[in-house]
Amino acid sequence: MRPDARITALGTERGLENRLVPARGYPLELVPPVPMPRKPSTELLRLPLKVRDSVRKTKDVLERVQADVVVGFGGYVSLPAYLAARGRTPIVVHEANARAGMANKVGARFAERVLAATPDSGLAGARPIGIPLRESITSLDRAALRMQARQFFGLHPHAPTILVFGGSQGAQTLNTAFSGAAQALGRAGIGVLHAHGPKNTLAVQQVPGAPVYNAVPYLERMDLAYAAADLVVCRSGAMTVAEVSAVGLPAVFVPLPHGNGEQALNAQPVVSAGGALLVADEDMTPDKVINEVLPLGRDPQRLHMMSRATLGTGHREADQVLARIVVEVAGR
Repeated sequence: MRPDARITALGTERGLENRLVPARGYPLELVPPVPMPRKPSTELLRLPLKVRDSVRKTKDVLERVQADVVVGFGGYVSLPAYLAARGRTPIVVHEANARAGMANKVGARFAERVLAATPDSGLAGARPIGIPLRESITSLDRAALRMQARQFFGLHPHAPTILVFGGSQGAQTLNTAFSGAAQALGRAGIGVLHAHGPKNTLAVQQVPGAPVYNAVPYLERMDLAYAAADLVVCRSGAMTVAEVSAVGLPAVFVPLPHGNGEQALNAQPVVSAGGALLVADEDMTPDKVINEVLPLGRDPQRLHMMSRATLGTGHREADQVLARIVVEVAGR
């Protein structure tokens, strides 16, 4: 769309962006994070000083890179970015979650354009466009890549296969539930690709002659992981729900039981459409996997119907829509 555009990412020294952003060829500028305390505390008293310091350093970055527009998605660096850009650089806000966070609520007050993943994010006047996704996801043909993907992960080429992951750090609830049900899944002829998190370990007893249960710390190739699977069991962060919907993968969502309940809200449109099931974190046990997830994994007709319903909730074009809006705002 604009091959001459220069993109600089803002991040913090502890975030995953330190590995992901440079790996994709974009410059990364680090600024002090400004986490918003959820309860009154000494951290809340220190917040004004932290905000002032982070805003000052963010202004320096915006001036140095000669920014024409600031695009924020919420999170620790968005609030200082919005405050640093206010009155100087046009702002585009995108809210990914079904319930807007504090940073985006602030930024939306003086943004030129406000966008959201869903119609009811809580940001007045927001235009719902979905969540921008990587082209490797939006153009993914799961059926065409299935054999290649299963070979890549060492999975059985034809067995029903469940993908399990809990975000970049894994999820102990999912790890415990699926490792406890591993033998039952194997005896039922179901293969599993399970990302348990780089700081976790997973002890799984393989059933002789059964499809492979492949436990890995992290999945670098999410496109191939989605292509290999017939069903996914995962958290329901906004990006995860958007990717699963875009590729048409039936899901069992297990929302993170923290925060303000946004993960359950993120999953609700797909659940309501019939493309996913919702299981509370405390209910996801080995018995739940054996009694509900396992039968679903062996029901191709139901999975096909869920896949069609899931695709109907996806927004594969959101990246192009966002890019056009950002270029338009920058051009003004």
